[in-house]
Amino acid sequence: MKQKQVISRYKREMLWSLAVYAVLLTGSIKFGRPMPDGAARTVMLASPMLGFVGMIWAIARHVGGIDEYQRKFMLETWAIAAALTAATTFSYGFLETAGYPKISMFSVWMIMCGSWGVVCAARWATQR
Repeated sequence: MKQKQVISRYKREMLWSLAVYAVLLTGSIKFGRPMPDGAARTVMLASPMLGFVGMIWAIARHVGGIDEYQRKFMLETWAIAAALTAATTFSYGFLETAGYPKISMFSVWMIMCGSWGVVCAARWATQR
């Protein structure tokens, strides 16, 4: 029963954080981009990070609430995904010095999520 409560709480907190992120992102794009340079514009453009911080909080609470095996498995998966992300982005940094186009820092998060998906799938397939 406890695990179901942990998962339910995680989903609620994550969905709430994603909603805050989406609202703030929409507002920052609509109102922040056309603003003149300055502190107010910087705050407006960075405001979606409040939702992102909520996501980090939800993940941290979830990790703290799951059993030891799940926690170990999850943290190992994230560690391998982080290593793959570091290798990929570091390698591309060398390619940029060779003339490849510069990519946005937003792409690092996409690479991290993709790496996490690949690692999850590989670990799931090898444990069956």
